[in-house]
Amino acid sequence: QVQLVESGGGLVQPGGSLRLSCAASGSIFSINAMGWHRQAPGKQRELVATINSGGSTRYADSVKGRFTISRDNAKSTVYLQMNSLKPEDTAVYYCNAVKTVTYWGQGTQVTVSS
Repeated sequence: QVQLVESGGGLVQPGGSLRLSCAASGSIFSINAMGWHRQAPGKQRELVATINSGGSTRYADSVKGRFTISRDNAKSTVYLQMNSLKPEDTAVYYCNAVKTVTYWGQGTQVTVSS
């Protein structure tokens, strides 16, 4: 079992920044990849960014150039730095960890509004 705890969400004005954190605990060995997804009201959950055990990253087109995913292996934590936020980035952001099964955190709300 892997436990994931997200933090760092909140309310921010358009153009602002937030950094999300996802701390993993439990059976964290052999995690192949970690990532962030988001789900806006009335929409399906979508991939935002992933990072694998080798450090390779992948981003949704909608966030490329604005969001950066990184990981601190010593702290078993993954971060999502979000810059130039837009109202359409408003969603619940979920962290996940991929082994033979996929584990999910509880989500953290990000609201971009003036």
